[in-house]
Amino acid sequence: MRDHDKPVKRGTAAELAPAPPEPPVVARLVIEIRSDGSRTIARGAIEDESLGQRVDLAVEAETPMRLLWKLIGQLARTPMLARRTVRGLLGGKKK
Repeated sequence: MRDHDKPVKRGTAAELAPAPPEPPVVARLVIEIRSDGSRTIARGAIEDESLGQRVDLAVEAETPMRLLWKLIGQLARTPMLARRTVRGLLGGKKK
């Protein structure tokens, strides 16, 4: 088979290029949000992969925006876990 007779590989640039290696997981955040129109509830957990620690989260609010602020506040109140997670997300050094 000559070169010009070979089938041409087609696809997008992303499909043809090899994917770059991903960095290791430093934390995992999973949140489930439920709403019936009158109230919104969020439940979930954040895990620090390196420490093996997990903190459960649960907030309830009247609107999705208030829920977001309550959720952020609750995450901020987990100091050691939040500090390590933010450091990992921002690429800081471990102590």
